[in-house]
Amino acid sequence: MSPRFDAIGLVVSDMAASVAFYRRLGFAFPEGAEELPHAEAELPGGLRLMLDGEETVKSFNPGWQPPSPNASRASLALRCDGPAEVDAVYEELVGAGYHGELKPWDAVWGQRYAVVHDPDGNGVDLFAPLPAQ
Repeated sequence: MSPRFDAIGLVVSDMAASVAFYRRLGFAFPEGAEELPHAEAELPGGLRLMLDGEETVKSFNPGWQPPSPNASRASLALRCDGPAEVDAVYEELVGAGYHGELKPWDAVWGQRYAVVHDPDGNGVDLFAPLPAQ
């Protein structure tokens, strides 16, 4: 027997804000998830994105402290259908008030690439392969 990758977990300071952010990116959180101390969205392949409120984590780990505001410790990478979608999703999120850390650009490794932050400052990488030249 060996462990298998099953879920990605993020600790969030505002469940409603985090659920709204990830729903904008297509994550299917169930109705009412924004009111819960723990929420999950199933991902392709059976993986899950799990969100836990800070108070939930403190309930079983009383010494837990959030990282400093400038110290993101996790990021999610979301593949877009093409370079134009990277630009469009980035602009939609920044236009909705989310922090854009890195504007879309053509990266030297062959991707259109951008980074936005979720409400807790976790990086969300948006990328798509560039057309072959």
